[in-house]
Amino acid sequence: MKLAAALLSVAALTMTAPSASAQAKPNFAAKWTMVVDPNAPPAGGRGMRGLGQEATITQDANTLTIVRSGPNGEVKTVYNLDGSDSKNTMSFNGNSFDQISKTKWDGDKLIVTTTSNFNGNNFETTMALSLDAAGNLVVDSTSPGRGGGAPTTTHMTYKKG
Repeated sequence: MKLAAALLSVAALTMTAPSASAQAKPNFAAKWTMVVDPNAPPAGGRGMRGLGQEATITQDANTLTIVRSGPNGEVKTVYNLDGSDSKNTMSFNGNSFDQISKTKWDGDKLIVTTTSNFNGNNFETTMALSLDAAGNLVVDSTSPGRGGGAPTTTHMTYKKG
């Protein structure tokens, strides 16, 4: 009898374990506005940090699309959620360059790794998107440091609306 109960317990654990690890991935679709932290130092530096002041994200089973305003107008990037290469062409000071990005899920966090070549210089950036307990979008970005210096990391929070 005890053996049968033990076997049933093991079977129950085996059947429930996959469902616990197969959690639904978060949906980041919304219009997001940056939450300004009055104690944070100014972002400064080059390029956009996080998603800028505001961004609109759409998401389906295959792609995540981010539309934001940048110094040169609207910027739209599309990322494949299956980990395959996503190619986005950017413009900066009249020059165009391609960015190749790959995504991967780390639990409920989406990691986007992007490589670019601008004026003969290769660089890689990462952006991690997640939702906090209050439903805010958290974007952690890391970009190369100037002149080969230490990478720059930013942590930004966005609220819906």
